[in-house]
Amino acid sequence: MRFNGSNMKPEGTALASTAGRLSPTSGRLGSGMHAGLSQNEKEWKQEIIHRLVKMLDLPMLVNLSDVEARSLIRESCESVMAQESLPFNIPTRQRIMREIENEILGLGPLEQLLSDATISDILVNGPGQVYIERHGKLELSTVHFDSDLHLMTVIDRIVSRVGRRIDESSPMVDARLQDGSRVNVIIPPLAIDGPQLSVRRFSVECLTMEHLIALHELTPSIAKVLEAIVRARLNVLISGGTGSGKTTLLNVLSSFIPPDERIVTIEDSAELQLQQPHKVRLETRPPNIEGKGEVTQRDLVRNSLRMRPDRIIIGEVRGPEALDMLQAMNTGHDGSLTTIHANSARDAMIRVESMVAMSGIELPTRQVRGQISSALDIIIQLERQEDGVRRLTSIQEVQGLEGEVITLSEIFSFQRRGMDRDGAVVGDFVATGVVPKFQGRLRQRGLDIGLEVYEPAV
Repeated sequence: MRFNGSNMKPEGTALASTAGRLSPTSGRLGSGMHAGLSQNEKEWKQEIIHRLVKMLDLPMLVNLSDVEARSLIRESCESVMAQESLPFNIPTRQRIMREIENEILGLGPLEQLLSDATISDILVNGPGQVYIERHGKLELSTVHFDSDLHLMTVIDRIVSRVGRRIDESSPMVDARLQDGSRVNVIIPPLAIDGPQLSVRRFSVECLTMEHLIALHELTPSIAKVLEAIVRARLNVLISGGTGSGKTTLLNVLSSFIPPDERIVTIEDSAELQLQQPHKVRLETRPPNIEGKGEVTQRDLVRNSLRMRPDRIIIGEVRGPEALDMLQAMNTGHDGSLTTIHANSARDAMIRVESMVAMSGIELPTRQVRGQISSALDIIIQLERQEDGVRRLTSIQEVQGLEGEVITLSEIFSFQRRGMDRDGAVVGDFVATGVVPKFQGRLRQRGLDIGLEVYEPAV
């Protein structure tokens, strides 16, 4: 969230544009940033910012490191406070100074939300309404922005740091914060009620399979099977809705890839946290202001085939790159992983087929389905349920093509029984009793996990 010396540039940076907005004639930033401040404290914070604009050469701060810039701002704040003999205690003064630092160098009102590890999503619906998600539940926060201009200042700061722009000619943008959190912005005229900002938090802590078991997202038996599936180099498609935990599970599964394999990751916005030493991370690029220079996921998938990967991981398949992904899986790049937006395993198959059609290459339906059935081995379905818990609801094996239909065989499922008085979903993870075809492949690779894991509970 913070700027460091290597990321700052004298011209065209968010800080430089902030300096232009922090002028006595254009309004002051900062009021209402923290609901805990009294009206008197808010007024003094505004006044101090107003004086700092006159005292400091704000564009000069881009030449300083983050530590040096914040130290200079604190010293200047302390000087103003001493001159005015403000009637505030030391903790209040420190809080005011910290918020002023965030206004000038950080992301203003968002800083206090980003510092809270329990918040997974931040949804800004215009300057006066900020929702947050905690433990899978949305709630209205006390944070708000002063105006559309204040919110746009923060938005400019975010998108300029990743070399992107947003204005009326380009009113939508995807970006990311320094910690990897994914950001989507849409502004007027497309957004009627003012700028809209969505932040999908990036987990600093690398979750493990043990974490998912503790969160009741799956069981130890299912975890054992998933680990064996990855180690046996089966091709896995993780399916689910928005916020169902697809990327989280993809990160966890990738941790089972042996460290001596070469991995190429392809993403629209880098989120994966691979721990292996031999990895190549690729990211798409949007078109420039002239509409040129775009690099799509399909371009990167094609290029990755020339990079001698042992495995290819696509953050999310969403377009014509589906065809190239299937061809890669069918030509020796087994053990590949990807995610897709779909409500069920069957829907996932239909979506992949639709995406192949987007490639512009006309193929017979049977041939497309044949490629899908031979490329994909496992489909894992996830769901974020009413109690906020993200659960694995189904694991299905792709059996093959029978006539014109891709046949699937469910191995594990979550059988829901209802909800308790506290609003928690009640159900059980169960084995269907079906022994998958890949069990033989596991045995050949020394990964025999025993048939008892597939036995349904009595």
